[in-house]
Amino acid sequence: MNTLTLKELRATAQSGGITGVTLKAEGGAFFVKIDTRSGEEAILTKARNSQPRSFGNPLQALTLLRELGLVVGFFNVALWNPDEKAGRTRPDRTEALKRAHGAAEHDRWFREQVQQGVAEADDPNTLWVSHKVVKDDIQKQRKSLQARLALKAK
Repeated sequence: MNTLTLKELRATAQSGGITGVTLKAEGGAFFVKIDTRSGEEAILTKARNSQPRSFGNPLQALTLLRELGLVVGFFNVALWNPDEKAGRTRPDRTEALKRAHGAAEHDRWFREQVQQGVAEADDPNTLWVSHKVVKDDIQKQRKSLQARLALKAK
């Protein structure tokens, strides 16, 4: 049986070289079998190697086929066993998604803080403190802390 990558399947479909498509289940996975105008059968494979491309959810395969314009086809679920669903894990993607969600949450929080600050600055009742007053206050606090530390060191 021949193999087609997604890129090759797209080109073959666009050129009218597909006569039929079957969504075939084996165990807990679904595969795409392609009938070509040359009379040969092919299977959709992964882009980086010749391993058949499997779909754990048939909806993913159907969505892909529809996007390619392959809207009529067959299905074969004789060998389907949903209890055999492959438990694929991608720790690298899991960690990346956690970081992305964390970044999105921090971005949301930051934007809220900025919006709150702008609202306070625009409020006519906001009391403003001059830079000089703030600097003098910090200087007094620093001197007080240094004096306390000097007493502790003795």
